[in-house]
Amino acid sequence: MQGIRALTFDTGGTILDWHSGISNALAEAGGGHGLERDWPAIANNYRAASLRAMANTGADAPATFNIDDVHRQQLGEMVEKYDLGAFTEAEREAIWYRWHELDCWPDFPAALAKMRQKYIVASFTILSVSLIVDTAKRNGLMWDAVISCEMIGQYKVLPGAYERAAKWLALEPGEIMMVACHNVDLNAARDVGFKSAFVRRPDEWGAAGPPDPEPAAHHDIIADDFPDLARQLGLDA
Repeated sequence: MQGIRALTFDTGGTILDWHSGISNALAEAGGGHGLERDWPAIANNYRAASLRAMANTGADAPATFNIDDVHRQQLGEMVEKYDLGAFTEAEREAIWYRWHELDCWPDFPAALAKMRQKYIVASFTILSVSLIVDTAKRNGLMWDAVISCEMIGQYKVLPGAYERAAKWLALEPGEIMMVACHNVDLNAARDVGFKSAFVRRPDEWGAAGPPDPEPAAHHDIIADDFPDLARQLGLDA
């Protein structure tokens, strides 16, 4: 696309299949104790509560915690809420660490390699640096840069996070396209001058479906999947 030099990717849901990974981790721990629960629903509640806990972090002062801290804290809340006290400390740690072992969506790696030939590609995420490093190594993802909001001290969707990301890439906001499966992230990026690409991820929240499935018409690209995004960027993926 004309004028675009970099693609910044939301990573937690747009790139990584957190729902399958965390649902399975919960089910594995529960199965060891003969517990029967709606594990996919608990995983969704866990994710939603973690996102709420990160909302507007850094608005008044630089954040003193990251998503790993929040995942640990919210897991404790889920254990109490769903009567999962049988989980051992080792099992809780394994569930927490599963965030660092998530698989990416299978259509992403080949498309990323193709897009990297023409564009700067960066993970721009509320996830921690260590989580992005671990999942990149696990999935063979080659990022040109990792911009975690924990490095900035201010989290998406605050405008300062997007402004700092553009500054660190030494680009004007209009030279960057934010890629995500969530309107809220894309709209916040557009508010500071980024271009936006909505990529559908219908399975992000499992059978429950995503809470924000329909792209706003104003996005510069609306893609059904990552190969489609690459094609719309003028690449053969």
